[in-house]
Amino acid sequence: MLKKTYQCFDVEIDEKIAHIRLSRPDALNSMTREFWNELPEIVESINSEALARVIVISSTGKHFSAGMDLSVFMHDGAVHSMDKDRYVAAEQFRSNIQQIQSSFNVLEEARIPVLIAAQGGVIGGAMDMIAAADIRWCTQDAFFCIQEINIAMTADVGTFPRLQRYIPEGWVKEMAYTGMRLKADKAKQIGLVNDIFETHEEMLVHVMGIAREIASKNPIAVTGSKVLINYGRDHSTADTLDYVGLWNASMLSGPHMQEAFSAKMEKRAPVYPDLLKLRKTPM
Repeated sequence: MLKKTYQCFDVEIDEKIAHIRLSRPDALNSMTREFWNELPEIVESINSEALARVIVISSTGKHFSAGMDLSVFMHDGAVHSMDKDRYVAAEQFRSNIQQIQSSFNVLEEARIPVLIAAQGGVIGGAMDMIAAADIRWCTQDAFFCIQEINIAMTADVGTFPRLQRYIPEGWVKEMAYTGMRLKADKAKQIGLVNDIFETHEEMLVHVMGIAREIASKNPIAVTGSKVLINYGRDHSTADTLDYVGLWNASMLSGPHMQEAFSAKMEKRAPVYPDLLKLRKTPM
């Protein structure tokens, strides 16, 4: 079950919507060690325990997130140490990066959609984060920055393999090579975000409305849509069509479809079963 309190997040679940808020505005919602541990714990609990049908991630304060907190770089094993064998240290560093990457992988791997509502700066690690989600919106003052190049790094937590799926490769390269700030209007123009809003409040009203609409649909059909869209992104059309057939052969539900038809005829909201909890340990 979810904890009552977290250091980096506030979590609220209502109307089958899980709303996760970054909650350290005075620190620009930078990503501390606690952040990297808490986020996957929260998302995995929601996902495995079937606590919601959709996740919304928003933030507080002026900026969505300033990215990786510097304290993470200084953590033991996070950077190469001069007193270690460089090859052993390199292997350790790779493993540590994989652990950090897994904190955002959970967003992509969750059975339910993950929606992002971003304001202000979406910087460095925050780019990795939003790229792992399903849909993104932002406010007019938002800007997006692959910050790593400005601190002599190559982005390594997921920006490159994911971002180039959503926006043209040329824009990914320009952002990655220069550390430029991509403004909200351009982000919408090239497809990084679905829409822009004048205020944070207007954005959340819209995003929560989308979340409620998703939550009203058949959960197994929503999950199937996410699985198959992601599968199609990484496979050929022929392979994807075959997988779609196998998926629907196994999980296309006649009773759920009948409920959809009946609800429409009776002018009421359909009632669908929630996803089931997942086993957390082997048999």
